[in-house]
Amino acid sequence: MAELLGLKSAFSESQAADLAQQLYGLDVTAKLLTGEMDQNFHLTAESAEAYVLKIANASASEPVLDFQNQAIAHLNRNLEQDRLPEVMADVNGNLISSVEQNGTHHLVRLLTFVPGTFLSDIETHSPELMKSFGAFLGRMNRAFESFNHPAVHRYLDWDMKHASYVIRKHLDKLQADQRSVVEMFLLRFETEVLPVFPELRTSVIHNDANDYNVLVDETNQVSGIIDFGDMVHTYTICELAIGCAYAILNKEHLLETILEMVKGYHKTFPLDNNELEILFHLICIRLCTSAAIAAHGLQQRPDDEYLQISQKPVWKALKQLNDIDPLLATNQMKQACGIELPSGLDASTIVELRDKHLNRNLSVAYQAPLKIVRGKGQYLYDESGKAYLDMVNNVCHVGHCHPKVVQAGQRQMAMLNTNTRYLHDRLVEFAERLCTTMPDPLSVCTFVCTGSEANDLALRMAKAYTGGTDVVVVEGAYHGHLSSIIDVSPYKFNRRGGAGRPDHVYITPMPDPYRGLYRSDDPEAGVKYGQHVKDSIDQLKEQDRKLNAYYCESIQGVGGQIVMPDGYLKEAYCHVRDAGGVCIADEVQVGMGRVGSHFWAFETQDVIPDIVTIGKPLGNGHPVAAVITTPEIAFAFNNGMEYFNTFGGNPVSCAIGLAVLDVIEQEGLQQNALDVGNYLMDELKTLQQDHQLIGDVRGLGLFIGVELVLDRQTLEPATKEANFISEWMKDQGILVTTEGPFANVFKIKPPIIFNRSNADFFVQKLAEALSQLAG
Repeated sequence: MAELLGLKSAFSESQAADLAQQLYGLDVTAKLLTGEMDQNFHLTAESAEAYVLKIANASASEPVLDFQNQAIAHLNRNLEQDRLPEVMADVNGNLISSVEQNGTHHLVRLLTFVPGTFLSDIETHSPELMKSFGAFLGRMNRAFESFNHPAVHRYLDWDMKHASYVIRKHLDKLQADQRSVVEMFLLRFETEVLPVFPELRTSVIHNDANDYNVLVDETNQVSGIIDFGDMVHTYTICELAIGCAYAILNKEHLLETILEMVKGYHKTFPLDNNELEILFHLICIRLCTSAAIAAHGLQQRPDDEYLQISQKPVWKALKQLNDIDPLLATNQMKQACGIELPSGLDASTIVELRDKHLNRNLSVAYQAPLKIVRGKGQYLYDESGKAYLDMVNNVCHVGHCHPKVVQAGQRQMAMLNTNTRYLHDRLVEFAERLCTTMPDPLSVCTFVCTGSEANDLALRMAKAYTGGTDVVVVEGAYHGHLSSIIDVSPYKFNRRGGAGRPDHVYITPMPDPYRGLYRSDDPEAGVKYGQHVKDSIDQLKEQDRKLNAYYCESIQGVGGQIVMPDGYLKEAYCHVRDAGGVCIADEVQVGMGRVGSHFWAFETQDVIPDIVTIGKPLGNGHPVAAVITTPEIAFAFNNGMEYFNTFGGNPVSCAIGLAVLDVIEQEGLQQNALDVGNYLMDELKTLQQDHQLIGDVRGLGLFIGVELVLDRQTLEPATKEANFISEWMKDQGILVTTEGPFANVFKIKPPIIFNRSNADFFVQKLAEALSQLAG
């Protein structure tokens, strides 16, 4: 860009007037206009006729100017009702002339001046004006269907087919927070748009329908355009995307503007389904391209006030676009075009088919079940496009459908997916990355598909090492759905349908500082609860049985989001190891930065387990899980029987897991979990002061429990009230459900991209619900 600017001509206004006389025989006055690459002069004759003299920079080629001239002529023949410039011949009949300045040749053209008001100068952009803008672009693209020229097939940074290359080339010039936003849009573009490009219509497009090039007539309708310097042969839909991208700048209701333009365009030049599917992403990526190129320009020209000012509305629009669900936008654009959306099965039909073809012990959330069709970030969307703030999904750890995670899986799936009997980089890279998050000596990793599998394998590993059979577990604990793991999950075997405690399992009291044996006001509560683990071990010893393992979630999940008192695990682990047992930390729900202060929740208890099981968050919705243990236990497990898992550790799963680790690190999500979690806890505790129904607020990071009670002295659970609030919250667009032995604890474990605005919205709605109950 700087080199091209150096090739710009430097004619004065009087010299431009002289050129008009010499080349075109016109007696005029000249006024210099703004032009980045070329010099443009507004010429006015005594007869009041007006022209624009364009003196190209020295790098301009005659074939490129020729196709611009021919394109303008083509549009004038096909858009007779619109206002477009005409190219004037010089005194020798040439449409392109040449002049010399300081030994450098510059190509010159003369265009008629097009009357009208620039769209940028129109104070109010009414829906009808925006619709007319879209209609004009449609007319222009329809006319361009029959135009071509060899020179229009060229490379331009502003051609959106090259957006990935251009943006990535300048990503490092953006500030960190800006880069994160652009990367998000870029990955969506690469995931959703690039694969569709080969199926799209192509043609010549104007490629720069910004509000300083678009003209509005006296009836307040868009009826003309100028500046054909960025014309290129590319995907036709890019024309509308570019127009929309500029039209939404400095607007509050972006989607409304886009919809009006889509309506107008579709009426004059019908859009097809593929184009509508990607239009929203193209609008976003055009603004990202502008931001990236501007960042490059500011690096070269840091004092360029125009670039600094012009990018403010771009960044505002990008942040606004990031808050719009692409599916919702796409569906509304289709509806604006009169395209009927596929309805799919209605909820009642799905329920009937579930009852007919699926096991009926598969539960459904809420009295009126939701049909969820899409997820994005911390939101889920139903078939109507309604957004729900997801407060319970600790599976999609870094946000639903995070584009980096999706892209990692897609790319690897398109290349190879096989098993661990073949050598593959991803397998060892993933294992190494995961092990580096653990304290020594936890350094040997085995991959499986689910948390249940991980806990089953941990049990096998422990048995191979200890030779024991018996297991000590915590009251109300849940570790998975496999038969072996149901046996060590009181949450399952002690509830409806369960067979009761197996003989080889011993239950120790839940270390609950709120309603347990020892409360938060007892500084020795952790040690005392730990002593009960010793009691269970003594019990099995009295029966001449051998301890295998002690299982404990690092924070109790289904037990009611219970944060154990300090010192509990340290005391418990001491007794387990004295008895020759293995300490297993179940991090399936709470690991990978969720607690904020540490990457793993067991670290908050200042202990190092012998085996750690990991599940839900590791694949962000993809079935990935792992067991990490010590070399000694791994050696004992290697007893001659091969361990093979068809899908555990496959390249696709490893690529996804690596992407999740990257996102947590690159986006600072562990710190976010700490900051936002602490903020939410503080707000909830403030709310607690005004509402007696809130008995306890507890948690670490973004793993929080809010327990409702009818009486703060007796701790009588407010189960009915908690269920009412959960259902009411759903209607308000918030998904939060209950847990705990009495189903009176709200479990708050959202994707860890959850932010303060989300927290404020939740607290506000919770306050409204509590006020309703208070009457």
